[in-house]
Amino acid sequence: QVQLVESGGGLVLAGGSLKLSCVASGDTFTINEIGWYRQTPGKQPELVASIRSGSAPTYADSVKGRFTISGDNAKNTVYLQMSSLKPEDTAVYYCNARAIYNAYWGQGTQVTVSS
Repeated sequence: QVQLVESGGGLVLAGGSLKLSCVASGDTFTINEIGWYRQTPGKQPELVASIRSGSAPTYADSVKGRFTISGDNAKNTVYLQMSSLKPEDTAVYYCNARAIYNAYWGQGTQVTVSS
């Protein structure tokens, strides 16, 4: 089992920045991909960014050039640096980790961008 705990969400003005963190614990050695999704009311979660060992990060077209995903293996932590935030980035952001047979989710952190 893997546990994920997100932090760093909040309220920010358009054009501002936030950095989200996701700390993984438990059987972290089973994780082969980790990333961030976001969800707004009434919609399915959408992939924002993900990272896989040995591969280039993947980004949604809507965040390319503004968001950066990175990881610190020593801290079992993945980050999402968000810059030039827009009101349409407002959502609950979830950390997601994928292992061979399982997928794990954090509890989510709210990001609200005010115009």
